[in-house]
Amino acid sequence: MLFLERLIERTLFASRWVMAPFYLGLAVALVLLLVKFLQELFHTVPSVFAMSEAQLVLSILSLIDLSLAGNLLLLVIFSGYENFVSKIDNADHKDRPEWMGKIDYSGMKLKLVASIVAISAIQLLRAFMNIEERDNIELAWLVGIHLTFVVSGVLLAWMDRLIESSEGHGKDPHIPADTTVTDGTVIERDTKHAPK
Repeated sequence: MLFLERLIERTLFASRWVMAPFYLGLAVALVLLLVKFLQELFHTVPSVFAMSEAQLVLSILSLIDLSLAGNLLLLVIFSGYENFVSKIDNADHKDRPEWMGKIDYSGMKLKLVASIVAISAIQLLRAFMNIEERDNIELAWLVGIHLTFVVSGVLLAWMDRLIESSEGHGKDPHIPADTTVTDGTVIERDTKHAPK
């Protein structure tokens, strides 16, 4: 029975490698995003002198939008792979980002939402830069969607904060933090000298 249990546990633990193709697919998506970025850049550069200032700003906002989406993909690829599949063994590489290996699932969630809010803000800014071609209903939808992302991000951060603060919940404040208490130990209080 113990052999069967170990076999099941090893199989379940090895199943994390099923996620590796997902992250490889996201790396391919990063290359596709680069193609769109270069297409937008090559479209903008030759016509820069014929563009108005507003059109140039809109093109630059498109490039920023694509680069933020690329950063988001990179964050999900690295953090997701390290959190769910395997540690990337390049700690001694001089170009290794500082955040790599330090972002847990909760941090990845918050950074993901923050990136989505930034991308949504750029879309909203692009709409306002081109406001004469937008109707009020479309602008209202864009603002509403952006506010939904912002509120969702704040609520996620608040929930994570509550979870972090609840990790210390249930601990007796009268026992020093460095005291080791084994499970099942009953600690009696001195009720004679306790303040009433």
